[in-house]
Amino acid sequence: MFTGIVESLGKVESLQSVGGDVRLRIQTDLDMSDVHLGDSIATNGICLTVIDWGENWYAADVSRESLNRSTLASWKVGQPVNVEKAMLPTTRFGGHIVSGHVDVVGEITVVRSDARSLYFEVTAPAEIAKYLAEKGSITVDGISLTINHLNGNVLSLNLIPHTAERTNIGTWKVGTKVNLEVDVLARYIERLLLGDKAAEPKAESKLSMDFLAEHGFLK
Repeated sequence: MFTGIVESLGKVESLQSVGGDVRLRIQTDLDMSDVHLGDSIATNGICLTVIDWGENWYAADVSRESLNRSTLASWKVGQPVNVEKAMLPTTRFGGHIVSGHVDVVGEITVVRSDARSLYFEVTAPAEIAKYLAEKGSITVDGISLTINHLNGNVLSLNLIPHTAERTNIGTWKVGTKVNLEVDVLARYIERLLLGDKAAEPKAESKLSMDFLAEHGFLK
């Protein structure tokens, strides 16, 4: 589990195709002294398992599922990435609950200055719009952010100078693809509302306005 508070701006050092999957190595200034084999490190919001590491780097294997779900398939050597080690029980919970399991890829559609902040609009795939809420949380490339406003599946974000300095958002421009993970609480609430129907094949598609009205959730 992570909090979405980026600890280090890392860099892709190498990418290697291995049997249809990818093995990558990330440079980082994180303190790696407490890292062990099998530990999790979020890299641009993707939970990766450490298979090897050194004083200023770590390596991980990436499955086809992660390649299909995220921007990782388009990463290049030298690309900056946001890095966060898994949280400890004693860690300050500064962001929100982040699993590191990317839901979809979104696209930056607006970039501009807003006083000392940077303003972004991100277009998310329509299928996750139901999980988004104004002033709710979303993870964008591993960064825990507050959704300022929503217009359908377009969400607006403001990032303060500190966040800009500590993350890769300086590389974001119109057309940039970003990893999105919705608040895990929204996904669990959806499943709970399905009740016994959750056991049926493709039960997720059964949750509709009519279903909610039938079960008393809408007046």
